[in-house]
This record gives sequence, C-alpha cells and structure tokens, in this order.
Amino acid sequence: MAGLRIIKQDGQSTNTFTESRIQQEIVRFYRNKYCLKHHFPRHVIASVPNDGKNYKEQSVKLQTGLMSGFSDLIVIRPNETIYVEVKTYTGKQSPKQIEFENTVTSLGFRYIIVRSLEEFKNKIQ
Repeated sequence: MAGLRIIKQDGQSTNTFTESRIQQEIVRFYRNKYCLKHHFPRHVIASVPNDGKNYKEQSVKLQTGLMSGFSDLIVIRPNETIYVEVKTYTGKQSPKQIEFENTVTSLGFRYIIVRSLEEFKNKIQ
C-alpha cells in the first residue's frame, strides 16, 4: 500500500499511513484471524467513534455516552480486554487520551498505543 514517505533525521525513509488506514489494517487482520464464525473462542474487535461531524451531532453523542479520549479500538478475547489507541509515526496522545489510559490501567485493563499493524501484532501476543 502506498502511504506518505517521511524522511527521518537519520536520513532513512519510512512509509506512514493515516490513523484511519492503520486502524483499517488492524481491524481487517484481527477479524480474519480471530473473529470469524469458525474461530473458537470467537474474539471481538470494535471501533469507538469518538467525535461528531458538527456541534449538534457531537451534543447528541455526548448525551448517549460519548467519552472524550476513549481508545480507538477495543479488543475482547478470553479473559482479557485490551484498549488500543492508534497513532501515526509522529502522533501523540491528547491529555484526555492520557487520562483515559490512566483510568483503564488503574482498573487493571491493558492499554496499548500502536503505530502500525506489525506493532499491534507484537503487542497483542
């Protein structure tokens, strides 16, 4: 897949994608590997839309449970729930995302930040 080409300070280049593209790759991989009807136990991966298109939509979402800073994905597998924040190579967590991470980890859940499909695969093993 073609992405943006970024030249790092050491002179090497790397392909990077938007958060949306990285998230799509992760969901496709995980669903095909763990979430199909023939998988047992069948896992779950779901996205959490956490913004609205406009003020009115945002207001309705807030009233129905929208939480600023919530992770991009939730992975549910036997005896474990993992909150997954997807970032680009240069992306950083917002203060609300850091607050959410601190909350869920204090409750005993895993929270991971990933910047590629490969990093996701390594961290969920």
